[in-house]
Amino acid sequence: MRRRDALKAAGSMLGVGVLGSAATGSAAAHPGPYEPYGHVELEGTKEAVVSPDGDVAYVATTTGYAAVDVSVPDRPQVLADVRDPVSEHEAGPLREIHDVNLDAESNTLAVVGPANSRPGAVSGVLLVDVSDPAAPERVSFVETSYPIHNCFLRGGVAYLTGNDGEDNPLVLVDAASGEELGRWALSDADPAWGDVDASLRPLHDVFVRGDVAHLSLWDAGTWLVDVSDPSDLTAVGSVEAPDPTTLSSLSSAEVRGRPIAPPGNHHYSATDESGDLLAVGKESWARRADATDAGTETGTGEEQRVGGPSGIDLWDVSDPAAPERLSTIAPPPSPDPTYGGVWTTAHNFQIRDGRLYSSWYQGGVKRHDVSDPRNPRQLSWWRAPEKTRFWSAELAVPGAREGFFVASSMGVDDVPGRLYTFPDHAGQQADPPTLVADEGGGATTEPVVVTATDEAGESAGTTTRSPGFGVGAAVGSVSLAGWLLRRRTGAGGDDSGNDTRRS
Repeated sequence: MRRRDALKAAGSMLGVGVLGSAATGSAAAHPGPYEPYGHVELEGTKEAVVSPDGDVAYVATTTGYAAVDVSVPDRPQVLADVRDPVSEHEAGPLREIHDVNLDAESNTLAVVGPANSRPGAVSGVLLVDVSDPAAPERVSFVETSYPIHNCFLRGGVAYLTGNDGEDNPLVLVDAASGEELGRWALSDADPAWGDVDASLRPLHDVFVRGDVAHLSLWDAGTWLVDVSDPSDLTAVGSVEAPDPTTLSSLSSAEVRGRPIAPPGNHHYSATDESGDLLAVGKESWARRADATDAGTETGTGEEQRVGGPSGIDLWDVSDPAAPERLSTIAPPPSPDPTYGGVWTTAHNFQIRDGRLYSSWYQGGVKRHDVSDPRNPRQLSWWRAPEKTRFWSAELAVPGAREGFFVASSMGVDDVPGRLYTFPDHAGQQADPPTLVADEGGGATTEPVVVTATDEAGESAGTTTRSPGFGVGAAVGSVSLAGWLLRRRTGAGGDDSGNDTRRS
């Protein structure tokens, strides 16, 4: 019997429903405003993935990984909290663990790190047997010569982001033997990509559906690669991939600030069950405009900024060689959209059963109906920017009555990281915090963004004006963009494994 069923039966004998109580109300009836069912604290929380039965969430915790029982969503409980894995290695333990991924068929969890380059630190993928989530057992550790920001594990193959600072390839590894099965880089599609600064084309994330890997390659766009034969990986399409010569011709000054602001910034992608609907999330911020930004005005007494938070684009990739953009889901606004400000840009998400579950850092978590992807409809939005910075959102159990999804939050200031559970139904948050004030002094939840154009009338990015709003201190940097900037400036970070102002 599943834990959920057992607890439900126990609750019935006591005359109390498991998903509610006299204090909290019945989840099946959805009384009151839209709000979380519950949460549990986990230091260092980053990515979270859920087992197919919806009973257990596995969480990357920066210095380790955890398993959380979410079978009763208003009472999540930590089953295992493993810290400092691979500590026996002379360069261990494994640090900056921002991603985990579950191969449900084998009950194997991939734990990867460090997310960014850490000279002298051990890098690799730790494989863990989670047949008993409360007692995870190490299977093996595959050491790599490159940091691993993200991964995907399926069918005994680990798909790794191999950001070596040169080719930045996708690397396929046999999870059992540790043998490399194959790799693919942009230069395999066109040697001209080798002339593009590596900081503009990192492989940020990989998502696999069927025989296609979807690669988020920042300013190089999203690429679809046939992985049916690991020894012969082939690109079958791309989304918003520019001509590499347009990037290789940029000056050093133009390259320096580009990883932060649009265009580009392809951060994460995922498809629906068919593989035909692709969501592409972009992670971006605003930066101060300078002489390299056509169509902007400076010296007006109001700071001009280029860029701002980005949203999620929905694409039809049924023909991967001819993708069609269907719609764009805009990000929440930010009172300070700079890299050191309040982040409301898109982060990780999932499409399942015609619903898009998305996270937006301090912009909260959302659910959209994307069954008609040309006209996505927002169903629910919950945010608490003074205490939550959401990293991921993933469905656990579908259904408006007893369904729920999980969302991981890094926390803000003194508020620790947490794993939240939310209802899988539509609703309105009670007295939601406003994110910015409009120019007339009233509240708004719309992005404050205008498009900048060059002399030819072509888009040159976006210019953002930022009204003041006290919603908390600047967030800690955890994106790959921070590392990209550090690579170009030579800046370093501490070796504690804690978050610093980098990713």
